[in-house]
Amino acid sequence: MNYHIVTYGCQMNVHESEKIAGVLREKGYDTQSPLEEADIIVFNTCCIRENAENHAFGNLGALKKLKREKKGLLIAVGGCMVQEAGKAQLLKEKFPFIDILFGTHNLSELSALIDKKRAQKKAVISLKEAREAVEDDIKPFRTGYPGAWVNITYGCNNFCSYCIVPYVRGREVSRRADTIIKEVSSLVQEGFKEITLLGQNVNSYNSDGQGGMSFPELLDACAEIEGKFRLRFMTSHPKDFSKELVRVVKKRDKICNAIHLPAQSGSDRILALMNRKYTRETYLDRVRMLREEIPNCALTTDLIVGFPTETEADFEETLSLVKEAEFASAFTFIYSPRQGTKAEKMAGRVDEATAKDRIMRLIEQVNENTRKCSESFVGKTTEILCEDFDEKKKCYLGRNEAGRMGYFESAKNPIGEFVPLHVTRANGVSLFGTVEEL
Repeated sequence: MNYHIVTYGCQMNVHESEKIAGVLREKGYDTQSPLEEADIIVFNTCCIRENAENHAFGNLGALKKLKREKKGLLIAVGGCMVQEAGKAQLLKEKFPFIDILFGTHNLSELSALIDKKRAQKKAVISLKEAREAVEDDIKPFRTGYPGAWVNITYGCNNFCSYCIVPYVRGREVSRRADTIIKEVSSLVQEGFKEITLLGQNVNSYNSDGQGGMSFPELLDACAEIEGKFRLRFMTSHPKDFSKELVRVVKKRDKICNAIHLPAQSGSDRILALMNRKYTRETYLDRVRMLREEIPNCALTTDLIVGFPTETEADFEETLSLVKEAEFASAFTFIYSPRQGTKAEKMAGRVDEATAKDRIMRLIEQVNENTRKCSESFVGKTTEILCEDFDEKKKCYLGRNEAGRMGYFESAKNPIGEFVPLHVTRANGVSLFGTVEEL
């Protein structure tokens, strides 16, 4: 039997899709196949931004004909969007051909839900208000070699006014440190070369007292594991970003000198409305502290434009923050109202034309920073972890510890190996160069 998983959203969702694949393969679905050949199609949805929801709705609608034509095809929809208030019922009404609906806390039940659906005609819906257990026995079917993701927390306690995550993923819970360290160690033994620790806010790991140690201590313990591999982590909330963490990163060669620290805005007024719990100056203090300890650390961020009541002066503050912080790159977004959040009820919506103008100007500034960062590697040698082969460019590719993608030719297949790339030119976020024959 074949399966097809459609994933929306961030790395957290990508990793959860690996867990879904693990459940399906244990169930006897052995091959990821094209939609038309699948015996079960699973949508792992995201509701963080409106675009992801719209894409999910559009792609689900396109399956109506396939469902009618292919007898026995199961269609399941899970993830954040299903957990959102009222969305499961809406999905059931809008797409009556959906067989299974399950929330973010029900992934471990998917096998049982498939059995239940096979035994009855009507759709199966399973939603839990909160996560009942931090640990589960799902073995992910990992698809990101040579990289792997490891959850250290689930949920979020921050309640930023624009964000739906605490409502659909619940309050923050931490996995036990010994379990995490054991998982990382096993992955290294299996040959994975880059491990990313995941959480909505990794810096508040153990805030519930369940982890057993602080995040810097956990990171330090993971870096002690023997073997040649890299450690990354995301995401760090600026309000909890500490000198202790930075010093652990500086001390351990295995931890990448690359930190993602979402700023969201450069305006104190907007940051207060967002409930981010820090000011522009506090954020810049964190940046200065990072630069003093690790001058060559690649700093990336998230930025939102068009938040309710954002003025041109507020936006200019964001532009100037990009210049002052010298971000290596940034994910940029137009504010997307999410049902059930405090921001949704705020007056002062920024019109679409203004928001689009601001996002283009912001991208232009971010791209200027990105080009400068990439050009700084030209003429130097940087270590690349080879990830794949680009059929169009006819060359291999991989990232350095700063996250820059490097392209090179090789007569030997070096996927999964660390290679020294001598950079001869840069183009935007990409580096191009040569390596000695392996």
